[in-house]
Amino acid sequence: MRNVAILIFDEVEVLDFCGPFEVFSVTGRRDNSNPFDVYTVAEKPGPVTARNQLSINPRYTISDCPKPDILVVPGGYGTRRQMHNAVLTGWIKARLHELELVLSVCTGALLLATAGLLEGLAATTHHGAFELLEEIAPNTSVQRDRRIVDNGKIILSAGISAGIDMSLYVVAKLLGDDIAQETAEYMEYDWRVNLDR
Repeated sequence: MRNVAILIFDEVEVLDFCGPFEVFSVTGRRDNSNPFDVYTVAEKPGPVTARNQLSINPRYTISDCPKPDILVVPGGYGTRRQMHNAVLTGWIKARLHELELVLSVCTGALLLATAGLLEGLAATTHHGAFELLEEIAPNTSVQRDRRIVDNGKIILSAGISAGIDMSLYVVAKLLGDDIAQETAEYMEYDWRVNLDR
């Protein structure tokens, strides 16, 4: 079982974190294999207010969460503030060596960039943040026409709903196309196995 930590913060985009949460949570549902333990993590205890005033209670904080194997960094307007939060970006950077994968959805790429994780890599983000990503990560090749960019350990997706496609892509990468397709079918999500590969 792999631990999947999904970072949340004020003004996080709802589908950015809920989409991957759903994908990883329901993978293996048919045969009860449960290959992922999925949990939310925030900087501090207490409710987090996502976009449009959705209140979420994180399961853990960055100081007490189980060691993640996969870290999902979502986006949303809150990333503009959090990219200047040295505690959060420092925590992301410090986890890199122990993580199997780092996944970014939408403007979560801004947090990875300010943590120094995108140096010399390719990346994508929400179409409304291409210029900002290019500005803060001048040594990163921003792929404006890609829905998913796979650098090996660091995988990024374009905006909002693209996080679902990326999560299914990661399930396929780790567990095979059949399991990913089965997950998509369980969700009644129209997914193409060979998307962006």
